[in-house]
Amino acid sequence: MASEDVKTESAVSQIVNFAEEAKLSKEEIKPIQYQLFSISKSLVAGGVAGAVSRTAVAPLERLKILLQVQNPHSIKYNGTIQGLKYIWRTEGFRGLFKGNGTNCARIVPNSAVKFFSYEQASKGILYLYQQRTGNDDAQLTPVLRLAAGACAGIIAMSATYPMDMVRGRLTVQTESSPYRYRGMCHALSTVLREEGFRALYKGWLPSVIGVIPYVGLNFAVYESLKDWLITSNPYNVAENKELSVVTRLGCGAVAGTIGQTVSYPLDVIRRRMQMVGWTHASSVVTGDGRSQAALEYTGMVDAFRKTVRHEGFRALYKGLVPNCVKVVPSIAIAFVTYEQMKELMGVEIRISD
Repeated sequence: MASEDVKTESAVSQIVNFAEEAKLSKEEIKPIQYQLFSISKSLVAGGVAGAVSRTAVAPLERLKILLQVQNPHSIKYNGTIQGLKYIWRTEGFRGLFKGNGTNCARIVPNSAVKFFSYEQASKGILYLYQQRTGNDDAQLTPVLRLAAGACAGIIAMSATYPMDMVRGRLTVQTESSPYRYRGMCHALSTVLREEGFRALYKGWLPSVIGVIPYVGLNFAVYESLKDWLITSNPYNVAENKELSVVTRLGCGAVAGTIGQTVSYPLDVIRRRMQMVGWTHASSVVTGDGRSQAALEYTGMVDAFRKTVRHEGFRALYKGLVPNCVKVVPSIAIAFVTYEQMKELMGVEIRISD
């Protein structure tokens, strides 16, 4: 009997142990499932933020690209107001949003990856920083935030660059262009067939170099400005350590202006390099055939040299005015939409966390 009791107790003990192990493993799985769900919601929030912000400023985005690549000997677009009026007169309302569908198709995954990459890079960099300093309460400095933002920008830009390349060509097309891409898929397949896979990454290097100060400064300035306003509260803008939507819009606007101004010349060079090899280049680039533009560049340095030599230093800032008008609300709307979407979907972690 004693032997049977021991066996019974042993069996019960094993069952209890199995039950405890199953409970523990279930508790371990739950956070993983929760994290994956939270990540998915974060990606959706980032995608929606990108689509909303880009659509709101699509006319200015198109005008910026047209100004960047137009033939200097055949000026069609001369300033923000005149350029928008010209597009409206020659192409109608739809002309103002030409290329926006492709831009949204690109910016949704781009923004999703960018915001998610920034949060993951911030966590990794903060962990390494805390380990190195031995201070578990250490917080990200502006320089570390800039590094995290730069990592996020490079990853997101590289993942979606082919779509950005064809978006540039679709945006430049006009009603009088000699050959027209029918859409994003047609443009991708045509470039791949006629110019090869490498053509999809034309202008990638200046994009990578430019994205470091652009995205890096965006996140660094935005987060640092927010932290300063919350901790110092100089104008009583923070209530219970929270900033209003209007204040966050202002932070995003300042961040966007600084980041874009610093990196703008690289954006101009990138757009011009994307036009190289386009057999039936748009009339905007060729000047309706009256005067051929210098479309051949051997690389980024050559593109800089030819642009400055033929058009002067100011050519590196063509389209800066509509771009600044565009980038301020665009970046601001993107940041606020992202945080509002995460709040709406119940994701506790914000960018600033």
